[in-house]
Amino acid sequence: MTDTMKAAVFRGREDIRLEERPIPRCGPTEAIVKVTLTTICGTDVHIWREEYPVKPGRIVGHEPVGVIHELGEAVTGYEVGERVLVGAITPCGTCFFCQSHNESQCSGYDDRWEMVGGWRLGNSIDGVQAEYFRVPYAQANLAKIPDDLSDEQCLMLADIASTGISAAETADVQIGQSVAVFAQGPIGLCATAGARLRGASLIIAVDSIHQRLELSKAMGASEVIDFTEEDPVAAIKRLTEGRGVDVAIEALGTQQTFQACLDATRPGGIVSSLGVYGGKLELPVESLVYGIGDKRILTTLCPGGKERMRKLMELVRNGRFDPSPLITHDFTLDQIEDAYDLFGNQREGVVKVALRVDGAAPRAHAAGAASRAAT
Repeated sequence: MTDTMKAAVFRGREDIRLEERPIPRCGPTEAIVKVTLTTICGTDVHIWREEYPVKPGRIVGHEPVGVIHELGEAVTGYEVGERVLVGAITPCGTCFFCQSHNESQCSGYDDRWEMVGGWRLGNSIDGVQAEYFRVPYAQANLAKIPDDLSDEQCLMLADIASTGISAAETADVQIGQSVAVFAQGPIGLCATAGARLRGASLIIAVDSIHQRLELSKAMGASEVIDFTEEDPVAAIKRLTEGRGVDVAIEALGTQQTFQACLDATRPGGIVSSLGVYGGKLELPVESLVYGIGDKRILTTLCPGGKERMRKLMELVRNGRFDPSPLITHDFTLDQIEDAYDLFGNQREGVVKVALRVDGAAPRAHAAGAASRAAT
């Protein structure tokens, strides 16, 4: 067996290329997973554009499905060959943050404190857009995939679905409340699904792409607003008897959408922010009602760990949520540069791409997310 593998490596601005790298070695508390399916996240695009700092030479990616290739001697209850899902966030379970139930902010016992939360894969350590990757704290982060779930059904659960749903959880959306979700990209679509799962009665999706607005209906939106055709804040006020929504979810990471969320929430409302902001973010005093509007701004980093992954897989198994329609395009790992070019420039109606690492030929590109959702 060869001791090298193919991997997508960040080299600079809009330069992520396929290289030959050593297969990672397994420590006693770790596992090596052979990747079968992965994808490109919007955060990977921020890295690709040098809008988020990652060291050149880093293997990127943090949304993997695969099979266990090797297990460390301290890892129990698993077997080589088992299919597993590993979250983008890999908590250690023992640090201050994990023990305080802030697992997404895990500092670990061997990581720098300046690391961004528990996001290691493709950030502080090598990631998963490769044939193999190393799982830190494997006992806490290997989630076995039930036989009746496909790789495609599980792929988005590693990050996008977990993060999107967590926006509604962080905001503590209550039964019967109103929620607006600004931007219906992959994370916004999952936030829309999260609002439905939490019991919101009025869910308003805001975007400008018809295909995504149609898909948002399948994910749970009761109203859709094309912001190129009408002022979304005015439309939201009209739909909520002039008050504004109880919760507004920001799922893009721009000043415009952040301010729109503030403007669209009622006094005493909540802005739940998911976006990764690539520049300076300002807080207009008018939108904050000069500081006396009782509005709250909350941020969320994707929850991780095997129990989080198990719960999400149970949602899918029981028909409560299906993220697979978000996959609109397929590539092999050898086509990684083409995949970044398509996804990063948002061409051909792309929502999410599947990167097939197991040697399987890619499927024909989907006609579009809306048509997939309807089947």
